[in-house]
Amino acid sequence: MVVVFFGTPEFAVPSLGALVGEGFDVRAVVTQPDRPQGRSRSTAVPPPVKIAAEAEGLEVLQPERPTDPEFMHRLRALSPDVGVVVAYGHILKPELLAIPRRGMVNVHPSLLPEWRGAAPVEWAILTGDETTGVTIMQLDEGMDSGPILHQLPHHIEPGITGGDLSAHLAEMGAQALIEALALWEQDGLKLVPQDHTRATHAPKLTREIARVDWSKPAIAIARQTWALDPKPGAWATLGTVEVKLFGGHVVEREGQPGEVLKADGGLLIACGEQALEVDEVQPAGKDRMRAADWIRGRGVGAGQQFT
Repeated sequence: MVVVFFGTPEFAVPSLGALVGEGFDVRAVVTQPDRPQGRSRSTAVPPPVKIAAEAEGLEVLQPERPTDPEFMHRLRALSPDVGVVVAYGHILKPELLAIPRRGMVNVHPSLLPEWRGAAPVEWAILTGDETTGVTIMQLDEGMDSGPILHQLPHHIEPGITGGDLSAHLAEMGAQALIEALALWEQDGLKLVPQDHTRATHAPKLTREIARVDWSKPAIAIARQTWALDPKPGAWATLGTVEVKLFGGHVVEREGQPGEVLKADGGLLIACGEQALEVDEVQPAGKDRMRAADWIRGRGVGAGQQFT
C-alpha cells in the first residue's frame, strides 16, 4: 500500500514511525514549513514530523498551503493508495482528498462523534469524561465527520494531564492506524457512518477558556489545571501578576472564591465549592516551579486574593 503521510507536531510522530516500521511504502511526508521560534525569531525550526521523516530518509514536502498547484501536481505523481493525516494543521479540500485511490484517513484522539475539533484531549479532561480513545476515520469535507474505520477506547485516569494523555493516545493511534490499514487492505473493514446527532465539539483553546473562574467548584478548576498542562496553562491573576496553575487537588475547605487560605508549605485557594490545592505555579516571566518554592520566595501569602 503506497502511503503519503500528512502531519506536523510531536503527536503525529508515532504514527509515522509505525507506518515505516510495519513496512508500508511511505512515498512522501507532507508537513508545514519551518517556522521561526524563540525571542529573536531568527532561527527557523523544523516541525517534529520533518525531523522524524528525514531520519528515515523519506521525501519531505512543505507547501505553504496544500492547495499550491505545484504540490498538487507532485502528489498526483506519487500515485498514493491512501493518505494518512495526523494533526497536519490544514483543512484539506475535496480535490486533495480525491487524489489517493482509497481517499484519506485521519487519526483522531477521541471516540468520534464525541469531541470533533481542535482540542479533543483537553475537552475530555475539562468536562470530566471517564473514557476517551482514538478513532481512525475517512476524511470527508466536514470537520471530523467522515465514516469510521476503527476505534480503540481508553480509560482517563483522574489527574492525568493533557500532555500525558495526548502522548498516550498518540501511541494508541499509531497502533490503531496499523490495524485499520492492514485490515482495510484486505477488505476486512467496513466504513461505518457517524451518528451526527451524538456529535460534541472541542473548539480551539483560547485565553479566556484557560482563565480560572474562582466561582466554579474546585473539581472543575482542578480539571482545568490538568487539561491545560503543559500548554496553554490554566491562569489567574494575583494583584497585577498573571500566574499559571498546575496540578490541582480538591480540599474540603471553604472561603471567599479566589482567597488564599493557606500559603505555608502549600498553596490553598478557595473556590465556589471547596478549595483547590496547587502543586506548581508559573508566575509571568518566570520558570515553572513548585508552589512551596514560590511561597518561600514570598510570591504569595494567606489572605491575598486571586482573580
